[in-house]
Parts: sequence; structure tokens; C-alpha cells
Amino acid sequence: MGFPEQKLQQFATSIDKLSSWTGRLVAWLVLLLVLLVCYDVSMRYLFQSGSVALQELEWHLFALIFLLGAAPTLKNDGHVRVDVLYHSHWFSPRTRIWINLLGTLAFLLPFCLVVITASWPFVRNAFLQNEGSPDPGGLPYRYLLKAVIPLAFSLLALQGIADLIRNLLKLRQDSEATE
Repeated sequence: MGFPEQKLQQFATSIDKLSSWTGRLVAWLVLLLVLLVCYDVSMRYLFQSGSVALQELEWHLFALIFLLGAAPTLKNDGHVRVDVLYHSHWFSPRTRIWINLLGTLAFLLPFCLVVITASWPFVRNAFLQNEGSPDPGGLPYRYLLKAVIPLAFSLLALQGIADLIRNLLKLRQDSEATE
């Protein structure tokens, strides 16, 4: 592996580390969400005491888990695909690499770019209005949650770029091996 390939591999590895860190954060958020839901259910059914803020916090944590979990899931190849075709004997490993490359270039990266671009005005307005919950007793600072949308899709795009780099390097290694 030459100098440019090593630098590209290091860049992809750095993105993987960021995704792994994000995945660990999401795992802790899942644990926190489970504990909060158990507490909320216990308080409501045992003591007839509920909290709008607590319920909103549960929804906010779920949103964070969903948004921030996308990049680590991509890193671990956990997103849904038509496995019947993809992992069948019909497609060689090289064909799968091409499918991943084209899918990333044609769908993933453009979709991330659209969401990032479209969410900026949404996030900006939320910050300018100091948006909080419309419900009495709800959580303030809802704009912080909305700011996670472009962040999460940026992380997803970065992980897509890391996968793109890895697949391009695999194709290059395969072509060098066959020569």
C-alpha cells in the first residue's frame, strides 16, 4: 500500500473511531432511556404521578438514539438491505463492493447532503426563537435537539465516505492482485 492509500486508510480509520465513540454514547443513551421509562411507568402506575418533562425527555433521548445511531450502524454494516440478493451466490464480493460504492454515491451521500442543507433553516429558526416545548411543564431548549439533525447526518455522510474509501481501496487491491 503506497503513501496516498495509507493516508486514505488512516482517514477512514479516524472516521471509524468517531463512529465507534458515537456508538458507545448511543449505547449509554439507550440504557438511560430504559431506566427513565421504567421510572416513569413506576411513578405513573404505582403513585399516579406523571411528568410531561420526563415524557419529553424520553422522546428526546429516542430521537438522539435514532439520529446518532445511524453512523455507527453503517460502520457495522447493520442497515437494512435486500439480503436475499446481496448475500446470495449471485453476487461476487467484487460486485457487492460496486453495489456499495454506487449506493453510497447515488443515494447515501446525496440524501445526507439534502437533509443537512434542508435542516439548517429549521435549526436556525429554532435557535432564533429559543424554541422550547409548547406543553406546560415541558422541556426548554428544544432547539438543541434540532441541532443534532445536521450533526447526525454529517456523521452519517462521513461514515459513508469512510466506507467509500475502503471499497475503493479494495477494488484497487483486487485489480493489482489480478495483474
